[in-house]
Amino acid sequence: MAEKLSQGTAHKVPDDMRKVLMSETKILEKWESLTPLARNEWICWTISVKKEETRKDHVKRLVEDLVAGPAVSIDSVFLHPHHTTPLILPL
Repeated sequence: MAEKLSQGTAHKVPDDMRKVLMSETKILEKWESLTPLARNEWICWTISVKKEETRKDHVKRLVEDLVAGPAVSIDSVFLHPHHTTPLILPL
């Protein structure tokens, strides 16, 4: 498995996320398929929480969402850096 992990535009992948993202080839491939801005949004969303339990939940959700793939067209999703959930715009 590759040792290099792509970062976000402003944030670096923290160690706990790195460990999970590199744990399986499928997860790593999905992460690498994201744009740098999308990776940055996931990192920011994960590191912005205050409680460790919430952070673990965010890392778990990241993996679940990566494996599941997009549920909606990427054109209909707007991620704001200060929101914890995406805003789904009508198609």
